Amino acid sequence: MASAWRGRAVVFVWGAGGRPSALSPFPARVLGFPATRLSAGGSTRWRSTSSMTGYSELNRERSKTISSFYNQSAIDAAAEKASVRLTPTTMLYSGKSPDGSHILKSAKYLYKELPVRIAHRIKGFRRLPFIIGCNPTILQVHELYIRAFQMLSDFPLVTNGKTETRYRKLVQQLLDDHKDVVTMLAEGFKECRKHIQDESLIRSFLDNTLTSRLGIRMLATHHLTLYEDNPDFVGIICTRLSPKRIIEKWVDFARRLCEHQYGNSPRVRINGHVAARFPYLPMPLDYILPELLKNAMRATMESHLDTPYNVPDIVITIANNDIDFVIRISDRGGGIPHNIIGNVMNYHFTTAEESSQDSRTNPFYGHLLSSGPQSGPMHGFGFGLPTSRAYAEYLGGSLSIQSLQGIGTDVYLRLKHIDGREESFRI
Repeated sequence: MASAWRGRAVVFVWGAGGRPSALSPFPARVLGFPATRLSAGGSTRWRSTSSMTGYSELNRERSKTISSFYNQSAIDAAAEKASVRLTPTTMLYSGKSPDGSHILKSAKYLYKELPVRIAHRIKGFRRLPFIIGCNPTILQVHELYIRAFQMLSDFPLVTNGKTETRYRKLVQQLLDDHKDVVTMLAEGFKECRKHIQDESLIRSFLDNTLTSRLGIRMLATHHLTLYEDNPDFVGIICTRLSPKRIIEKWVDFARRLCEHQYGNSPRVRINGHVAARFPYLPMPLDYILPELLKNAMRATMESHLDTPYNVPDIVITIANNDIDFVIRISDRGGGIPHNIIGNVMNYHFTTAEESSQDSRTNPFYGHLLSSGPQSGPMHGFGFGLPTSRAYAEYLGGSLSIQSLQGIGTDVYLRLKHIDGREESFRI
């Protein structure tokens, strides 16, 4: 038992009454505290070397961040609070006012809400199995959330236009800092894949973390875009969204990516309620649609490698009603084999080889990504479908797959209207 604790910086988590309520056996190097190994009489001890020369500024910052986390009762208190989720309709009708007071109200809401939501996510990271939480990439994301909580908590109360302007800059900074979180989580969990014993725990963690991140980014971006004078938008809500137009945008993206990879791409035909327009949020569609289209195009091209310039079309059908709308993507890519169709919605299940579309190593892909908010590789991490499913369910809808083995696959994306006959989802 003693050997299991060697090399670990023991951190007390202080509870009520000033008494230590828990111990955290994080390795000293993981916490950012450098340590020196000393041997005496056959035993091994570890000593902090924070005073030694060469103690970098990065380690000092990480040390400060993590140690303050374990002594920060404010995070525990915020995590106990329930988040206040808004309906898109509330955001739509409170997003404009003649005197501009809606901007200050929005900032005050974020000022109270963001620390609570971020504290919930920190609590989720705390509950991860020890060996997974120690993964350097996952720990880096954990630290991003801790730092965000501290920056938001330290900000003075938003009371007027001047403090709102400063707060807006902080929110934008945090959005920029967290833009690669999905890719980092995908990498981190892939690195420690062999240590995962409870798939349901990891699925629950990723579902909650990714949908919470989507909600936070939508609320933050909504506030930032309230300043924009766009007749078809109130914040992030498009008052006359055309499913056909947003599909066409991402078809063009996916075809260019496909042509770069395979030398050609399938034609795409759109039918159904192509003239439909209604109020909705483009942001989640800007993640889900390119993922589904990339999958359909890759399947089509890889099942017709012997005839790459004579491949079947992909057909997209739009169905609109007074409760929800459905986007069906039908390909002729051979379908999903029986033995793996039950796994395609699992995180890190992928039929692709190691991805060559990572935006950090492939300049072409990085250039394409700069035109949209989504991030991550076209394939290879196995995050596209499960994340799209989680987003669809978060928005009160669903993502389902029907495979005709030997022919192709139909993917159904069903999403609730924000002004339909049934109660809308909350962000």
